[in-house]
Order: sequence, then structure tokens, then C-alpha cells
Amino acid sequence: MLFDPENPVNKLCAQGMMLEGEGKPSEAAALFTQAWNEATNDVEKFTAAHYVARHQNSIAGKLQWNEIALKFALAVNDDSARASYPSLYLNIAKGYEDLDDFGKAHENYLLALDATAALPNDGYSNMIRAGINNGIERVSIN
Repeated sequence: MLFDPENPVNKLCAQGMMLEGEGKPSEAAALFTQAWNEATNDVEKFTAAHYVARHQNSIAGKLQWNEIALKFALAVNDDSARASYPSLYLNIAKGYEDLDDFGKAHENYLLALDATAALPNDGYSNMIRAGINNGIERVSIN
């Protein structure tokens, strides 16, 4: 199983998500950083980097960590990881858009769109698809 709930890194990330929900972002960030530091394989590094990205204080920092998460997700080469590609590319595209690099933003929105074939047909996936399409529309105007 790709995302084993008994995996120590996944447990740290789950605890961090609970702390986020309790409005304790600095404590959550510390657990995500600990998860990153304890990660030993591509799956763990992808997972931890995804959560570390959420707690960066700058757009450039978020972009850097989202790119790290994508690098490790691509190395996993598993259907479960592939389902994460659209969201990862979307986050990267939005980072470039926020940095006014509309060319790279557009490129990553298109990569996100291409990756949506791996998504199921559900509410979350529809939200990701809408975000991608809205992003493509925004950067195409610029």
C-alpha cells in the first residue's frame, strides 16, 4: 500500500493535519519538518514535502517545496502517486502565476490538465479540474 497509515512518516503528517485543524500551524509545521527529516524513500519524501510546502512563508518557498514533492512523486511511478500529479502541478502553476511567471505557470497548468486522466470522477477531482481550467484562463489573458 502506497500510503500506509502505520508508516511513521505518514503518522507524523496525520498528526500535523490534526494540529492544522486545531489552529496550531507552527506545531503542525514542526511535525511536517520532522516527517521530512525522517523520510527515507520517495513515497515518504513526496508525502512530507507536500505538507512542508503548505507551511512556507513565501511564494518562492512554497513553489520550491511543491517542486520537491513532485520530483519524488514522479519517482514513485505508482497509480496512487499519479493521482497526486494534477494537484502538485496545479500548486506549482499557481506559484509561478503568483510570481508573475505566466509562461511557466501556463506550462504547469497544461501539465496538470494532462495529468487529470489519473483522477476519479468525484467532487475533489472536479475541484482540481476547475482550479486548473481557471488557472489556464487567467494566465492565457496575461
